[in-house]
Amino acid sequence: MDKYGLIGHPLGHSMSPLIHEKLFALSGISDYSYELIDIAPEELPSRISELKELRGFNITIPHKTAIIPFTDELSESAQRYNSVNCISNNGGRFVGYNTDCDGFLRSAEALPLGGKVLLVGCGGVGRMIAIEAALHGAELTIAVIPQDIKNAQLVMAEILAKCSGANVRICLVSDVNEDFDLLINATPVGMYPKTGNCAVSDELIADCGSFFDVIYNPTETLLMKKARALGKTAVGGASMLVYQAVKAHEYWYGGEFSAEDIAKIVLDVEAEVNKMNG
Repeated sequence: MDKYGLIGHPLGHSMSPLIHEKLFALSGISDYSYELIDIAPEELPSRISELKELRGFNITIPHKTAIIPFTDELSESAQRYNSVNCISNNGGRFVGYNTDCDGFLRSAEALPLGGKVLLVGCGGVGRMIAIEAALHGAELTIAVIPQDIKNAQLVMAEILAKCSGANVRICLVSDVNEDFDLLINATPVGMYPKTGNCAVSDELIADCGSFFDVIYNPTETLLMKKARALGKTAVGGASMLVYQAVKAHEYWYGGEFSAEDIAKIVLDVEAEVNKMNG
């Protein structure tokens, strides 16, 4: 039996078992286990031998960078972000990948990522999205609150180092007053249980063509509701969550999935989130 799992700390309720169970089922694999493995930061070095028994595993906070010294090889994306969220154990060799960027790019395939893009927030996943947008030729504006200006400047410097000639600027969210092809919310504003909050003004929503929100709980944020009420395309974070897991299965054993199958899993995840929230 091949063993898989998710490592992190602390590990509360996770959608990972549900998603991976469905992906294994689609692949016709029944002889497997997928476990949540809570590992405190100081315990990681002493638990590597335990992880070597796994065929592959996912990584979440706080181990995405800490796991790197224990890998034998890093994919290009893992090197680009100095962050690993998926390990494939190839005969005792740990190969580290960053499938978060794959999850985002696949979720945003129908969106104008190479156009005029407004990214609200740039911490964590926002940093990755900022770099991917720049690499895809976006005219990128990073909008932040005053206390995040320094962080935005660091991300901007990283973008220019990785993508010379990138078109990127920084501004305050409160100062944005122009139209954009795509607005991406990479902040936690609107996340459950504070679902009555919205990261941007109604005026700005009206001025943007399409939307991506990294939040998956709730499945439809207030930002998305307002955008869809205006007849605009809005993609939520559940698809990103599922697609990054799909990429892990591709790396682990060459899994192949149809767009229809993945779309159904996204709906299943959204139904589970809605059920959790009562």
